[in-house]
Amino acid sequence: MVIKHRGNTHKGVFYIEEGNKMLAEISYSFAGADKMLLDQTTINNELPEQNEAGSELLDALINYSRDKNIKVIPLCIIAKSIIEQNPAYRDVLFKQT
Repeated sequence: MVIKHRGNTHKGVFYIEEGNKMLAEISYSFAGADKMLLDQTTINNELPEQNEAGSELLDALINYSRDKNIKVIPLCIIAKSIIEQNPAYRDVLFKQT
C-alpha cells in the first residue's frame, strides 16, 4: 500500500489511490502555523484492507505532524478516538491551555 501526500499552505490530504480512483484518504486543514485540523477520513468499501489502510493513513499524518512540529486537533470522530486511545499518538494532540 503506497501512501501519497498532496498539500499546500492551507490544507492537504494523505491518500491511497489505484489508477485514478481514490480508495482512501485522510484530509487536514491548517489552523495557524503550528496546528492542523484532522478533518475527515474516508475509506472506499472496495479496499480489502480497510482497517490497515486507515491505520497507515493516520500514521502518515502523525509522522508528518511530528516532522513539522505541528499539533493535531482531530475533528474526525474515528481518528480522534484512535489517537486518544493510543499513547504513542498523544504527543501530537493539541492541548488547549
